[in-house]
Amino acid sequence: MKFTLSWLKEHLDTQASVDEIAAALTDLGLEVEGIENPAAKLATFTLAKVKSAVQHPDADRLRVCVVETDEGDKQIVCGAPNARAGITVVLAKPGDYVPGIDVTLGVGKIRGVESHGMMASERELELSDEHDGIIELPSGEVGQKFIDWLAANQPAKVDPVIEIAITPNRPDALGVHGIARDLAARGLGKLITKTVAPVPAAFKSPLGVTIAADTADGAPLFCGRLIRGVKNGPSPKWMQDRLRAIGLRPISFLVDVTNYFTYDQNRPLHVFDADKVQGALRVHRAKGGEEILALDGKTYALDAGMIAISDDAGVESIAGIMGGEHSGCTDETVNVFVESAYWDPIQIALTGRALKLHSDARYRFERGVDPAYTPVGLEAAVRMIVDVAGGEASDMVVAGAMPDVSRSYTLNPARVQSLVGMDIPEAEQRATLTALGFRLDGNDAHVPSWRPDILGDADLVEEVARVASLTKLVGKPMPRITDGVPKSVLTPTQLRQGMARRAAASLGYNECVSYSFIDGAAAALFGGGTDLTKLENPISADLSDLRPSLLPGLLRAAARNQARGHMDLALFEVGQTFQGGEPGEERQEIAGVLIGRTGPKDVHGGSRAVDVYDAKADVEAILAAIGAPAKAQIMRGGEAWWHPGRHGQIGLGPKKVLAVFGELHPKVLREMDIKGAAVAFTIWPAEVPQPKNRTATRPALILNDLQAVERDFAFVVDQGVEALTLVNAAAGADKALISDVRVFDQFIGGSLGEGKKSIAITVRLQPSDATLKEADIEAVSAKIVEKVAKATGGALRG
Repeated sequence: MKFTLSWLKEHLDTQASVDEIAAALTDLGLEVEGIENPAAKLATFTLAKVKSAVQHPDADRLRVCVVETDEGDKQIVCGAPNARAGITVVLAKPGDYVPGIDVTLGVGKIRGVESHGMMASERELELSDEHDGIIELPSGEVGQKFIDWLAANQPAKVDPVIEIAITPNRPDALGVHGIARDLAARGLGKLITKTVAPVPAAFKSPLGVTIAADTADGAPLFCGRLIRGVKNGPSPKWMQDRLRAIGLRPISFLVDVTNYFTYDQNRPLHVFDADKVQGALRVHRAKGGEEILALDGKTYALDAGMIAISDDAGVESIAGIMGGEHSGCTDETVNVFVESAYWDPIQIALTGRALKLHSDARYRFERGVDPAYTPVGLEAAVRMIVDVAGGEASDMVVAGAMPDVSRSYTLNPARVQSLVGMDIPEAEQRATLTALGFRLDGNDAHVPSWRPDILGDADLVEEVARVASLTKLVGKPMPRITDGVPKSVLTPTQLRQGMARRAAASLGYNECVSYSFIDGAAAALFGGGTDLTKLENPISADLSDLRPSLLPGLLRAAARNQARGHMDLALFEVGQTFQGGEPGEERQEIAGVLIGRTGPKDVHGGSRAVDVYDAKADVEAILAAIGAPAKAQIMRGGEAWWHPGRHGQIGLGPKKVLAVFGELHPKVLREMDIKGAAVAFTIWPAEVPQPKNRTATRPALILNDLQAVERDFAFVVDQGVEALTLVNAAAGADKALISDVRVFDQFIGGSLGEGKKSIAITVRLQPSDATLKEADIEAVSAKIVEKVAKATGGALRG
């Protein structure tokens, strides 16, 4: 939103400077994005008078001038054809920066004659494109600042332009009058309210308007007046100056009036050439397929349900967005129909987005204009047209009814303290709301029609606080709930997240943060992709599903790195995964992937490809860091995206799985564009039991002073029996006494027979109460043989 300082002062009686206004606007929530102040680049230039101008001795087109300045007479060489004695000029002295030619002047010699400055043209000062000669001023005193002369004689050329950012909840600030209202409430001046005397109706409008019954919800109110006998042409200079200053091109007076009211009062209007309208105007929903050549020179096809304004010949305007070329006003327009309507913001937004059509009218209507100003704005525009372009106006044509947006909320002065923490007297609160246009009836604050964003009593508090200035808010420390050292604010789950991150980083992993949304194909590979996790309104096709696992995001990141030549990767992520879209259908995961080699190749051959045991070591280290029990079982049974023979689940039992690790299935890696093998792990920290003793101190170190005993066993089992099954069975024979079980040999064939193999294990027994005797060892050994035989069907090898 752009406006000039002089434009603002037509609505605000103030002596505040541009800087003061800019600071107040930003503090009020209307952030100033930029200020174009033409006076700043012209501040050094002064007025001077040419006393004499003679021919240059060595150039036909140059003159040597003696110029009277505030520093005495100066010699200046000038090539302008209008340089002559007696004229008042704009002087640039040595040391001055000339913006139009991007030069800082110095004393120089031109064809052997010294020149102490220059007399500037309009283009050299970036006032216009005029450069046929130097500036000749009709008045002014020697030494007078050029910007002071412009301010008194041509103020538009030094009028600062302010640009502010408008948040979607403040459509009232899309008009200069609304901005002035905020500044007046802050105390930077007094709001100027102008009353416009309506133009008396000279005849009954022959042009009627109707709104279709199915369109009333999208077009509640349509007002219009027909003006006969206007003389269209260029707009007044003041209007052209203002429109040009904010970046709009003046077209003709009738068109410029609509643009002026759009920015002045946030009241978009439209003008129809009444002689080109066939029959009555009707506001209706398009059936679909209707076309219109709009004022931007493009043809648009309307979808069914879009609101259009049509006559007997066809569509003449896309309601609330842009008019049609056919009925647009030209210099030959004599009879004009002025439209002022109120349109439903959502309807305008849907139509504009579908047509990809942007306009100042759409920008305002989709945010919300003042419905009560619809007929008032029409009267003001008609008055301006008649006063400037002449003509006589009809009565007002009204279709529909004014929408009822009246509402009120209770003003509770104490809530300013409880919600914002500011002490603002009740009288000041009431004065602020009154200045902003609220009508107070006791403690009931009636919301003005131009503020659709006020939807509760908390919004009243916000208005009071922002006008009072949130910069006055004094920071105060929150009181302690309890005396002494406060308890940790982090939950056990959050603490575990931090521990897991530190542990993974210390192992050499780099943390990733990926989207919670992934594409449907990747989700299907990892157990998702169902309707339960499908987004209804995805922001793009590749972000259509909630992620069922962290691994797809990590693999996508790995693929992007591989495509850029980074082949050795260690990535991890901590985040939420989703099994559905309802509360509770999500869980936290810690996941990591290893791809490539353990390190760069070297002469010692220490580099090797990462394997499943690297993932196992890392997942065990992270589990230990977050407090998982040291004793856990490793089991099969992972999901389909794991390699069927090269993965394992770590758990406290079949129903208590803490993590899974291993190689990822080659099919999954192909789908995810991963080159080579990849090992990964996933940890579910919520499954890790919380410690029974929740103190900050570490438990005492337990060292066994009794001799450990190791016994070797060799079992003959069927060739299809997994070593893991045998190890778990042996470890479960006596969980208190057996501290470790390891496989150290496997033998297939020979005297074992077809379909048989031998697996040898070492079982470590660690007593804690007394030294083991032979009978104790034999008893445990018998339990191990019994457990293994029951679990695998095997027998001790003879």
